[in-house]
Amino acid sequence: MIYTVTFNPSLDYSIRIDDFKTGTLNRTSYEEVRVGGKGINVSIVLNDLGVENVALGFVAGFTGDQIESGIQQHGCTTNFIHLPRGFSRINVKLSGSSDQLTEMNGMGPAVSPEECEQFMMRLKRLLKDGDTLVLSGSIPSSMPQDMYERILETVDTDKVCVIVDTSSNLLRRTLPYRPFLIKPNLIELSELFGRALTEYDDIVGCAKHLQEEGARNVLVSMGGEGAILVTEEGQVFSAPAPDGDLVDTIGAGDSMVAGFLAGYMERGSMVDGFAKGIAAGSATAYTHGLATGEEITSVAQRM
Repeated sequence: MIYTVTFNPSLDYSIRIDDFKTGTLNRTSYEEVRVGGKGINVSIVLNDLGVENVALGFVAGFTGDQIESGIQQHGCTTNFIHLPRGFSRINVKLSGSSDQLTEMNGMGPAVSPEECEQFMMRLKRLLKDGDTLVLSGSIPSSMPQDMYERILETVDTDKVCVIVDTSSNLLRRTLPYRPFLIKPNLIELSELFGRALTEYDDIVGCAKHLQEEGARNVLVSMGGEGAILVTEEGQVFSAPAPDGDLVDTIGAGDSMVAGFLAGYMERGSMVDGFAKGIAAGSATAYTHGLATGEEITSVAQRM
């Protein structure tokens, strides 16, 4: 079974105001509400690709109820811990005539040490040898910032396939636990090494350095430039993104993770995982919301 973890899921309220002004009344010309959170995105895309999985994490209040029902409406299985206080966050994403995106992210509910321990106990009961665990996104400020490390201390990463997709600081701290795959984007990889990375050889060299720190396979997403995969066997694969009109990059990296998993699990092939990962990430970037399985297949056929 694949388990995805999202500690701070959200309702994403996307709006467009063509001539936004502060201090006065503004009216939207477009609005949409989606469930959000990196692990949740992975779950939704996996499910649409026909791969069974379970979404884990915390939800609270009326927004938490809506998040859970929204995921289930996509056909996904959930096993959230329901917090008795607060409410799951709402993230506002505002676009205007300049096409610049302004984001305002909520805090989310506070998670107590006892609730963190409840999550740990639930995860221990669920995880079996041969399962896959996807750790995605940030850790709320109310939780221990070493929560991913605490999880990995209890996981045998030789028997459970661990995938990590999080910010540079949190990502680096998981490397000693030998995750099967990490997926930094190019900005995050640059942050890890303190310099802008633009050259192919430099990007590959930094990915190999992360392998020396413990990562087994490194998948670097590069937006319109495609992606690079460095495997633990020393192979390096690269491919540009297929042609398409950019619509929205939100969820593209999460879709790449889901596509990689779906492709890899079909035949245990890193090449298949890499190809489907690029197709899934690109398909989401070329549509509103997360790409469907049909849209991913359509993009894959153009590669």
